[in-house]
Amino acid sequence: MFYPDSQELDSDHLLREAAAVPNRQFPSPPCANGHRSTISLRTDQGGTFCFLCFSNLVSDSRVPTVHVSYALHQLSIALSEPLFLRTLLSAHVHFLVSPLVHALSSFDDAPIAIQIMDIISLLCSAEQSSIGEDFVERISVQLSSGALGWSRRQLHMLHCFGVLMGNEKLDINSHIKDKESLVCQLVEGLQLPSEEIRGEILFVLYKFSALQFTEQNVYGIEVLSSLCPNLLCLSLEALAKTQRDDVCLNCIALLTILAQQGLLANSHTSPVSSMSLDEMDDDPMLTAETVVARPCLNVLFAEAIKAPLLSTDSEVQIRTLDLIFHYASQENISSKQVQVLVEENVADYIFEILRFSECKDQVINSCLRVLDLFSLAEDSFRKKLVIGFPSVIQVLHYVGGVPCHPFQIQTLKLISSCISDFPGIASSSQVQEIALVLKNMLERYYSQEMGLFPDAFAIICSVFVSLMKTPSFSATQDVLTSLQESMRHAILACLSLPEQDSSQISHAVYLLNEVYTYCSAPASINKASCTELRHCVIDVCVSHLLPWFLANINEINEEAILGIMETFHSVLLQNSDIQVVEFAETLVSADWFSFSFGCLGSFSTAKVKQRVYLMLSSLVDILLKQKVGSLIRDALPCLPSDPQDLLFLLGQDSSSNKELASCQSAALLIFHTSWIYNDRLADDKLVLASLEQYILVNRTSLTRAISDSPAMLHLVNLYSLCRSLQNERYQISYSLEAERIIFHLLNEYERDLCAFDIHLESLKWLFQQECISKSLTYQIQNISRNNFIGNEVHNVYGDGRQRSLTYWFANLISEGDNYAATLLVNLLTQLAEKEAQESNIISILNLMTTVVSIFPTASNHLSMNGIGNAICRLVCGFTNSSFGTSFPTLLLLIFNILASVQSGVLKNDESWDAVFIKLVNYLSLQDIAITQKHEGMMVIGILSLVLYHSKDGALVEASRSIVLNSYLVSAINTAVDVACSKGPSLTQYQDETDIGEALAFMLPLYFFSLRSLQTVLAEAVDWQTFFGSSGNPETLPIICIHCHNLCRLMHFGTPQIKLITSYCLLELFTGLSEQIDIKKEKLRCSSSYLKSVKAVLSGLVFYDDIRVAINSALCLSMILRLEDMEGGTEMVNTSSWYRFIAEEMSVSLAMPCSASDTFVNHHKPSVYAIVAMLRLKNKPVWLRSVFDESCIFSMIQNLTLANISSEIVILFRELLQAQLLNSEQVVKLIRVFQASRKQMQRNGTRDETVEEEQVQRTISSIHDHGEVCNYLVYLMVSNSCGQTSGSETYTQKKKQVLQETEQFFKLSSSTRGNGVTDTTPSKVYTRQRYKTNATSEKP
Repeated sequence: MFYPDSQELDSDHLLREAAAVPNRQFPSPPCANGHRSTISLRTDQGGTFCFLCFSNLVSDSRVPTVHVSYALHQLSIALSEPLFLRTLLSAHVHFLVSPLVHALSSFDDAPIAIQIMDIISLLCSAEQSSIGEDFVERISVQLSSGALGWSRRQLHMLHCFGVLMGNEKLDINSHIKDKESLVCQLVEGLQLPSEEIRGEILFVLYKFSALQFTEQNVYGIEVLSSLCPNLLCLSLEALAKTQRDDVCLNCIALLTILAQQGLLANSHTSPVSSMSLDEMDDDPMLTAETVVARPCLNVLFAEAIKAPLLSTDSEVQIRTLDLIFHYASQENISSKQVQVLVEENVADYIFEILRFSECKDQVINSCLRVLDLFSLAEDSFRKKLVIGFPSVIQVLHYVGGVPCHPFQIQTLKLISSCISDFPGIASSSQVQEIALVLKNMLERYYSQEMGLFPDAFAIICSVFVSLMKTPSFSATQDVLTSLQESMRHAILACLSLPEQDSSQISHAVYLLNEVYTYCSAPASINKASCTELRHCVIDVCVSHLLPWFLANINEINEEAILGIMETFHSVLLQNSDIQVVEFAETLVSADWFSFSFGCLGSFSTAKVKQRVYLMLSSLVDILLKQKVGSLIRDALPCLPSDPQDLLFLLGQDSSSNKELASCQSAALLIFHTSWIYNDRLADDKLVLASLEQYILVNRTSLTRAISDSPAMLHLVNLYSLCRSLQNERYQISYSLEAERIIFHLLNEYERDLCAFDIHLESLKWLFQQECISKSLTYQIQNISRNNFIGNEVHNVYGDGRQRSLTYWFANLISEGDNYAATLLVNLLTQLAEKEAQESNIISILNLMTTVVSIFPTASNHLSMNGIGNAICRLVCGFTNSSFGTSFPTLLLLIFNILASVQSGVLKNDESWDAVFIKLVNYLSLQDIAITQKHEGMMVIGILSLVLYHSKDGALVEASRSIVLNSYLVSAINTAVDVACSKGPSLTQYQDETDIGEALAFMLPLYFFSLRSLQTVLAEAVDWQTFFGSSGNPETLPIICIHCHNLCRLMHFGTPQIKLITSYCLLELFTGLSEQIDIKKEKLRCSSSYLKSVKAVLSGLVFYDDIRVAINSALCLSMILRLEDMEGGTEMVNTSSWYRFIAEEMSVSLAMPCSASDTFVNHHKPSVYAIVAMLRLKNKPVWLRSVFDESCIFSMIQNLTLANISSEIVILFRELLQAQLLNSEQVVKLIRVFQASRKQMQRNGTRDETVEEEQVQRTISSIHDHGEVCNYLVYLMVSNSCGQTSGSETYTQKKKQVLQETEQFFKLSSSTRGNGVTDTTPSKVYTRQRYKTNATSEKP
């Protein structure tokens, strides 16, 4: 006990010594009871603690508890002193073991027990303490003996023992003497009603069990194993009954330890009722009643864990879930035993925990790993999973957003299992929710924002497939959108992310295939959303999967190859979709045939072979119009994997072997299809040799059977293609006999080329063979019939463009190195000679028209092969009373030929003369000059083209007969007189009326007659007669419209009539001007006549149509020049109109504006008129006031590199010539023009690339008068002698500017050099005879 010291001096002395030597313990004086000092210790407070007195006090149960509590308190205080504790542990600590254990077992007072346990804990946990094992040994003996009974004192003893067992420094196992008795007593104590005692017992058992298994104590483990059945029963009963979380946690901890060691699996199958009588005798706790009452441990376990699962303490829930996991994951556990848990509704409790988990990671993880084990009980668990499906979806949201969540796979498995087993369980909103989560996972996976386990990726793909099979999948558009994006992200992730699992592509392709199958199903195929989804699949295949597949074939396993090919094949099977056709064409453009056989070389398994040939058969069905893919499918079992073996099979005799014949047909089809798409499976020399061998050894069967099968057409295409390649690249020997057999088959068995697909080179080679002219003529007839009925056949391949057979036939004629044109013309000639049916003739004429429309240059080859003679025979066969139903078609052909043929080709062809004479007679007989009859208008158009060609020396006689034809002269004069008589009301007669349309056709005829006069009548034409009275008897009997009538038409006519008439006037004045210059004549027309003409022309200088305005200005300038030559220009000085033209132009050029085409073109007509005035001998005096210094300065300032034209340069040159420019202005102009010249020279190369706009050279219908008239107008404009032809290219315009600029430089140099100006006028225009480009083709 603790006693205070009565001698203070001694005490102070000891304290001072203690302070000097802190680690020294001084001897204590005897206690008050006279106990010797060796069993007592001094404290830092100066008192003495006697261990014997302490032992006597705490061991005597009669001592008041207050004294005991005080003594324990004093000991605790002393133990808090380091010096006292060290001294105690080194000498006297064993004095405390027995009294403390005795006191703990003697007092029921809880505070005293707590004090004792704290002291024991402190002593055992102190450094260098060896007393702990003594406490363990003494307490374990007390517990094993059962002497204390199950009282409060036993509770304190158990708690203390539990605390000691938690001390890792103590050697517990060695100091528990009787483990079996201890465990038996503990197990027996579990039957006590006190939850406190059961909690302590469970904790001790947990610690004891953990210690045995940790240290692998064999004896301890055997003790536990022997008592395990009873222990389990009592523990589970305690777990089921307890209301305290601490007791629950202790029980769960114990059961978890046992489950981890497999003891639950060894015990739970044996219910207590199955124990033997000996076992019942050995176990005093078992009676017959309890044995019968106790259920199977499986059920007991399930019932026991329900209460903890409902606990509000998350730790209890988590520990319980861990217990279930270890229980269900034991090695000896069976699916039936797990099924008991599921059937006892344990899964329902777990789903509830998930529902209220608030996405706490630890709770979710524990639940998911248990549910994953429960899935072993398939049937029972599926039913429970349906109930918990919403909870799993809630968890999916969480784990789907965590990269590589450890239970991502388990969650996805649960989702997949529920959807696949119960397709109808998911509502539309749930389907949409799941699809969105999975889409986001794949999207983030593709963008590398988060990772995915390979199994998770596979399950996601599987979940989407299962979702598509649910009834509510297609209820909303958002679901299909999520599916579309997920499918794309899945494919792209597999193709783009580095170092991914190669098996993932198989799962992604599986999803792709299933998506396409879904959206191609009969119930979905017509839905707009499914159509979009189907197109998305094809786009993914074309844009991503196919290029990757072609590039990485050597790195892909067989399973992935089969999956990709199966997907492609699924797409091809839906061959009614245009995108599928495009996909098929994409495959063959990527050399799919060669690639497929390459796959067979690397993977020669039966599955790959079957998939390759089945896909090729479907590809053929789409690409070829004959749908002959069945040839490959029928021969599939016998087909080899190597193309060389296919060639070997072709060289064999198959007359008596149907299987070989089937293989040969399939081989021909494969080579035929691949070669028309330029995918060469073998060298053409080897193929030609095999084909010749095939022809020679199977000649009999060829004529007997193959002539009626597609194989013959495939053979012809392959043979022709090989021969054409031979002609192009090299010369090799070939079999004449094989060629003879092929030609014989073609001539004897008429097969339609339109009925099968053929390579372009094969078609060319066939039309180069004169020996098969009979067969080729038959093909031309078929082409003409199809063209006539509008049945265009697109079956020619080889150049990468999808063109019709008619197009390529036209191409053959335009190239001219074959017999196509000859055979076509001969066929028409034969029909004309035989007077065949009109329908046959019309079909051939239509074909010729189509050919010329597609390739205008074909008209040259048709003409060189006698088309004129053939048409002549047709025309001569017409009677005056009937021209036949083919006449309109013939006129259309003639017009198109004349519109596109080169004039040189027609020079020596006299057969055309009779044709055109017949057409002129047709006009006179029908008297349709002023009607809207289609044939009459077309004939007039044809005659205009005849006159057009005459200027180049072609069709001269025909042109002469046209110009001098009295009927045409009379008809044109009549039409013009009628039109002029209308006066101002002529504007009401539009182009569609009789008068308007007659003028629209007759005026071009008159224009071209004027152009041809120099050629057909030489110098017999007096141009001044066109400027006299209409009734002049001296007028030649030629087509003639006088100038004043043209002016009336110009003034009162429609815009189109104004345009055509302006060109006619320009031709008249050009011819008159040239005649006067050459013959030095004088004008015979009166000044008043010219005055009225000038009035019309000057009024049109500002007309909206720039072409009319320029032509009017040019005519006006020529009149002024002619008048100036005779000194008759006085009215220019007094005319306010001429001054108005000059002022308008000067203001226009001086006004600041942007560089535009409008600015460049707007001033041109005025420039021509002003230049003419500047060149007059007696220049108007007002010119100097109009072009004063300020005006010219503004004009120069407004010049830019973009708005300088040849007309502008001419104007300034004439101003310089007229001395209206000062030296400063000349210098500025020189600088501007020099900069412009440099700019043009620098951009010269670029400018040369500008192409002339292509113009329609042919017409498509005889009924479209506007189309005919527009072409004639174009021909007029492009062949005009003025500056408005519009046919100049940018380079030509630039050249004109450069030439005029050089003239300006020369003039300015000479002016500055000697002060003398060059009085030679520069030409504002020249007579230019532009030729149409007959070699241009339609785009």
